[in-house]
Amino acid sequence: MKRERITEIAELLDKRGKLSLEQLEEYFPNVSQMTLRRDLFQLEEEGKIIRVRGGAMSVREVQKTSGEPYTKKTTIHTDEKIVIAQKAAGLIDEGASLFIDGGTTALYLAKEMPDFNCNVFTNGLAVATELAKKKNVVVNLLGGQLIKENLSTASAFSSMYFTDTNFELAIISASAFTAENGFSCSSQVEAELLRVVCKKAKFIYMMLDSSKIGKIKPYTFARTNEINVLITDQDFPEGLKKQFKDMDIVVI
Repeated sequence: MKRERITEIAELLDKRGKLSLEQLEEYFPNVSQMTLRRDLFQLEEEGKIIRVRGGAMSVREVQKTSGEPYTKKTTIHTDEKIVIAQKAAGLIDEGASLFIDGGTTALYLAKEMPDFNCNVFTNGLAVATELAKKKNVVVNLLGGQLIKENLSTASAFSSMYFTDTNFELAIISASAFTAENGFSCSSQVEAELLRVVCKKAKFIYMMLDSSKIGKIKPYTFARTNEINVLITDQDFPEGLKKQFKDMDIVVI
């Protein structure tokens, strides 16, 4: 019976794309919310769904706008990414003009963002697609070379694109961080884009889950002293938090 229910949940999510816990309760009125939560945990472990705030979405739904490597990354450290995304979403004011990158944590941020009037620049295809579902968010998608690893775009002409555009806030997710090498990513052209973004923005909020600490990617795009706010999870080392705070960086 349990396996049949779990299979039915997976099939429903494949059909609907995304369902809230409340919607699942309507489909399964004789099943407790706690049991449904356990079912979703099991389906996530099997790689069939991705849990999001208040429910879940089908991996196939993500694959519609995502390549396989990107899809796999969305299923890793999900809890941490959701927590970080929720914190970041709470820092965005109505009417803001901001840049959001194309990483998987940024995708969760796009899901968590309130649907109010704001202007978003992004180089993330999946991020732009998610934001397009919101009626009041104006989405500006950057062009350029497609980086298949995270379905983002970047161009050597990014600095020209940003010449006459304005955003005060940049919310960026790093692929790796060490104190010596700063925040880094895998693509040179994307690193160049993010450097331009960091120079353009008045405030830089860095989203970094604890699994990225101690890792180094080929291209550094920002140093510790360049950011204003670090948004992280509960497993982030206290000693490292103190180092950020000692540099007058807000740690959330």
